[in-house]
Amino acid sequence: MKKIIVTLFFLTGIIMTSSFGQQIALVKYRGGGDWYANPTSLPNLIAFCNKNLNMSLNPIPATVEVGSSDIFRYPLLHLTGHGNVVFSEEEAANLRAYLLAGGFLHIDDNYGLDKFIRSQMKLVFPELDFVELPYNHPIYHQQYKFPAGPPKIHEHDMKHPQGFGLIWEGRLVCFYTYETDLGDGWEDPKVHKDSEQIRLKALQMGANIVKFAFTE
Repeated sequence: MKKIIVTLFFLTGIIMTSSFGQQIALVKYRGGGDWYANPTSLPNLIAFCNKNLNMSLNPIPATVEVGSSDIFRYPLLHLTGHGNVVFSEEEAANLRAYLLAGGFLHIDDNYGLDKFIRSQMKLVFPELDFVELPYNHPIYHQQYKFPAGPPKIHEHDMKHPQGFGLIWEGRLVCFYTYETDLGDGWEDPKVHKDSEQIRLKALQMGANIVKFAFTE
């Protein structure tokens, strides 16, 4: 019964937001990490999706706490940062319910997030491990093609960019981009002074994530 109620709550939230344009939400978490790290990234990604994917997303992203029931209003959550992430048992349970009800979470390591987010997502899905997605996964072949996986946007540790997933009953519920730093590539050009080519790759991969979350 609880699962049915949660599912109906999620679907109700989608119906409510569709009248005004669906909205992407930035996850606010505890632990001291800078969840707010890239203030211009989501607005730029949304604008790119509205222009190039013919979407009508709300141009202003929401901010939502991971333990709030408001997360059920948003079909796509984005989590980023450089530092510590802490989920309480209640917050982990809330995020799990959201993902099982049809929500989607994109985590983007802004450098330094990895060692924290993996343990916290284990609280959400103790029975699941992150697996690297194969390059033929649909998330790399939406509007834009990325036959070698996520693009490299910023260099940190001389590692190859990777995309990991948590898969529940055959459905990708969480996509985790590592050693790519997509969010930095979505930011205003003056922030990191990336080339237009690099920014375009980042935005195109981001658009693929948005389209996958909304349609798959």
